[in-house]
Amino acid sequence: MIDPRYDTQLLLEPVDGEELDPFEIRDYIAEHFVGDELLCVGDEDLVKIHFHTNTPWKVLEYCASVGEIYDIVVEDMDRQTRGLQG
Repeated sequence: MIDPRYDTQLLLEPVDGEELDPFEIRDYIAEHFVGDELLCVGDEDLVKIHFHTNTPWKVLEYCASVGEIYDIVVEDMDRQTRGLQG
């Protein structure tokens, strides 16, 4: 079994005139969620997140609390390695 199991990707935009801080978002994810392969890149207007974790719903919940999330992709890497649809 692959661990962590889920490849979680999303785009994040600010809401209500707020600005995003990709470094603050990256640090929060790294400190509060177990996983690896964390990428958090962008600027105050758009952040792309890529993270391998067993709890993608927690990452999505956090991201929804700091901005508007879209283009969400959660793929089961364990299923993919077995040749199944992820």
